[in-house]
Amino acid sequence: MSKDSHNQAKSAARLYAVQALFQMEAADQTIDDVRDQFVTFRFGGVIEEDEYAEGDVDLFENILNYALRQQSKIDKLTNGALDDGWPIDRIDPTLRAVFRAAAAELLSKKTPKSVVISEFVDVAKAFFPEGKEPGFVNGVLDHMAKNLEA
Repeated sequence: MSKDSHNQAKSAARLYAVQALFQMEAADQTIDDVRDQFVTFRFGGVIEEDEYAEGDVDLFENILNYALRQQSKIDKLTNGALDDGWPIDRIDPTLRAVFRAAAAELLSKKTPKSVVISEFVDVAKAFFPEGKEPGFVNGVLDHMAKNLEA
């Protein structure tokens, strides 16, 4: 696998992890059901003529597992980076999924913080191409990363 296709698979895994976390919350589905659905049907699949990118299954599963195991810690970290009066429970569910996935990867310390922030800002751009949300994600993730260093 070339370096570009390897990086694309990691980017796809991050996007899929956000979608999976959102789906788990919105549809009240288990991690096992969602993981199986994504790995079996979305990774490299074709659904209604839409072709989905291959994703890095290991990264996808690591993000999901860490986000669920450490959700309380992740939500506290996120709340510490949000403005007072806007706890994680009050923000858009897609952004909540972005923050949980990104924080899971930040906390795992397997990827440089700057790469995690950049990648999840790109994920936010995929969901909010015309909005201010990518800038908001950048600011919150930067704050979270600094809090982790402290």
